[in-house]
This record gives sequence, C-alpha cells and structure tokens, in this order.
Amino acid sequence: MCATRDEGAAPMRRLGKLIRLRPEHREEYLRLHAEVWPEVLAMISACHLRNYSVFLEGELLFSYAEYVGEDYAADMARMAADPVTRRWWQLTDPCQEQTGGAVPGEWWTSMREVFHHD
Repeated sequence: MCATRDEGAAPMRRLGKLIRLRPEHREEYLRLHAEVWPEVLAMISACHLRNYSVFLEGELLFSYAEYVGEDYAADMARMAADPVTRRWWQLTDPCQEQTGGAVPGEWWTSMREVFHHD
C-alpha cells in the first residue's frame, strides 16, 4: 500500500488484493458482479473506498481500490457488520478460494505495491 496526500485531505491508500475464482462458480460470480446490489455499492462508498475494480485473469481475481478514509480497520469492520453486505458475501464467498498468501482473518490476499506513477 502506498499513501499520497492532498492539502487538507486524508491520505489515499491504494489497495491491491488477490483471490482465486473457483472454476465451477465462474458464471455465477460474473453474473452477480454484472448486477451488484445498490446497497453493497453504497456501503463500499460509505466505507471510503473509491475507484474500486475487480479484474479476472484465468482463475485469479485481482481487486484494486483507493481508501480515502481516516480509519481503515473501523471502516472494514463497519462493512463486515452490514447485514446486506454479509448476505452478498454469502453468495460470493463460495465462488472464491483463498491463495496461499492469505493472512488469518483476511479473505483476500493483500499485495504489496512495488511501483506507481501518476
């Protein structure tokens, strides 16, 4: 993760994460993400995540987001406690499989940023 700062603004952290897509759930996962629930999108925004994307290559999913809040852990706890987001994860989690680099307590594997250019 890297941080940048604008005058008077909270630092922006770029987040890259990785997880494996279970091949037998590929179509279901793509269908769900073709029509993400508005409440899920609203919670992502409310938790200060911007420019959020998920990319697919083969069986790997890569997510990118920019965090613009003040307390990442608190915002992620808020998202995890949201009933609609929890229902969404009940549908999407079975489609995914953790990679070997996943840390206990985290579903997606965090990636280290090694280069960035604006």
